[in-house]
Amino acid sequence: MAEAKLHRYRSHTCGALRKTDVGSHVRLSGWVHRVRDHGGVLFIDLRDHYGLTQVVADPDSPAFKVAETLRSEWVVRIDGKVRDRPEGTVNSELPTGEIELYATEIEVLSAAKELPVPVFGEPEYPEDLRLQYRFLDLRRETLHAIIMKRLEITRSIRRRMHDEGFNEFPTPILTASSPEGARDFLVPSRIHAGKFYALPQAPQQYKQLLMVSGFDRYFQIAPCFRDEDPRADRLPGEFYQLDVEMSFVEQEDVFATMEPVITGLFEEFAEGKPVTKGWPRIPYDTAIAKYGSDKPDLRNPIEMADVTEHFRGSGFKVFAGMIEKDPKARIWAIPAPTGGSRAFCDRMNSWAQSEGQPGLGYIFWREGEEGGAGPVAKNIGPERATAIKSQLSLKEGDAAFFVAGNPANFYKFAGLARDRVGQELKLVDENRFALAWIVDFPFYEWNEEEKKIDFSHNPFSMPQGGGEALDAATTTEERLKLKAYQYDIVCNGYEIASGGVRNHKPNDMIKAFGIAGLGPEVVEQRFGGLFRAFQYGAPPHGGMAAGIERIVMLLTGGKTVREVALFPMNQQAADLLMGAPSEAAPKQLRELSIRVVAPEKKG
Repeated sequence: MAEAKLHRYRSHTCGALRKTDVGSHVRLSGWVHRVRDHGGVLFIDLRDHYGLTQVVADPDSPAFKVAETLRSEWVVRIDGKVRDRPEGTVNSELPTGEIELYATEIEVLSAAKELPVPVFGEPEYPEDLRLQYRFLDLRRETLHAIIMKRLEITRSIRRRMHDEGFNEFPTPILTASSPEGARDFLVPSRIHAGKFYALPQAPQQYKQLLMVSGFDRYFQIAPCFRDEDPRADRLPGEFYQLDVEMSFVEQEDVFATMEPVITGLFEEFAEGKPVTKGWPRIPYDTAIAKYGSDKPDLRNPIEMADVTEHFRGSGFKVFAGMIEKDPKARIWAIPAPTGGSRAFCDRMNSWAQSEGQPGLGYIFWREGEEGGAGPVAKNIGPERATAIKSQLSLKEGDAAFFVAGNPANFYKFAGLARDRVGQELKLVDENRFALAWIVDFPFYEWNEEEKKIDFSHNPFSMPQGGGEALDAATTTEERLKLKAYQYDIVCNGYEIASGGVRNHKPNDMIKAFGIAGLGPEVVEQRFGGLFRAFQYGAPPHGGMAAGIERIVMLLTGGKTVREVALFPMNQQAADLLMGAPSEAAPKQLRELSIRVVAPEKKG
């Protein structure tokens, strides 16, 4: 009986062959991962998307001559016979590790030049070079696995959202400019000369319009475009988010729906690491006071405390004088369990100076010593130092650091110091996912540059107390105290989602924007579609958006979001692979009625 004709390129993938295939004549195609010469016998690791198979060619093989010419990353087709690996050479870490392919024929399908970046192994190479040759970088086992894990995560999100009764609606990419808090990417219109579309910073208005249209539960894995400066936890240019909106809901309904979805997602991909169940809800003001951040890393057990009264009228004149002069001045303590040595305290003080601070006051407590040690302790005396130790639940061998002034000016630094103490003293439990809701965000904030009130978060959120609360707050101070039905999800020091219950009443919308200095005509002009829609029966609605790249980064243990995106830009917002951004041809500019004006030279 004639042998079945093999497919032109492969009968199996490089991850498919097992012990049960021994004796079969097969055909594989893939990339030459590496070639090893063991005393004249060539071992070729052949790789494709599915896995890796060891191929053997000895001098008796008709394929040997071609095998000798092979180099890394050449694409080849190899025919051969499957056989058991010799005793003692089985590789239990490979699914194909019990067999090898004895090569009878090799065809080079595509040769490769010398590689600018390596594919085999994980050596450190400059990121810009990796991004320029991203198609090679993506062949690396770890990066390939991260991208496939990302697809698994988004598949799981879709399944979970469908199970919760959500429908996935695509929303437009070419839209109108919207103040989501960042610069828009503008797209010039050829047909409407001098006018521009904008790429959506988020599908915010469209998803609200879907609720007004009666669709009830929307979600989308949505592309978002923001012309922002790059950061480690944010991709420049574009990123994806799980965008969600629900009708006839209060804040609690959003929490009850989305908390199990995100918890379940993390549990599925946590590889056994504990995931918070029953997330704590931390008011924004509490988060700032305890952690110095609205995205605290709750794996760090340190909680800051206000110790102002212990310094009032004390012998530590710097702090005592500050408290006396400025009613807003506070002294915050950052406890440092196990940090009670002068060497550690001096190291933290040097770190604070490297952050542009004058220093970091401290007290540390030693065995058998009354009060505490260090200049601060000497100045305030043993009674006050002991009272501080008692308030912070500290003991001998511990320390506390102090920051002073108006908390609005120092809380971010205090948060950094808390993080630093936790890391230096190895107090952070790296092996878990600590999730929480941050709630009760301020509705407005003070814009110091323009000396006016601005929205502090999403301008479409509902103020707590609704229109009545807006009417009742008549002074700047009262307005800055207003809270919003606005919330974030934080995990391990990252904000992974943000959302709110929406202000769906046109009159309340006009009031809210009016307080921020935007009159009815501005609302009509910039949010005309949404504003008009609200006048024709809008349901109460709310939702959120979660950052896909940040979630994938956390679940894969990545250090930056660029690791988890297929073709990211670099930290200067340049696409080194495609050469974007690039200059447009004069003909293109003429068609768009655009002229490029060179920026003025500084200095």
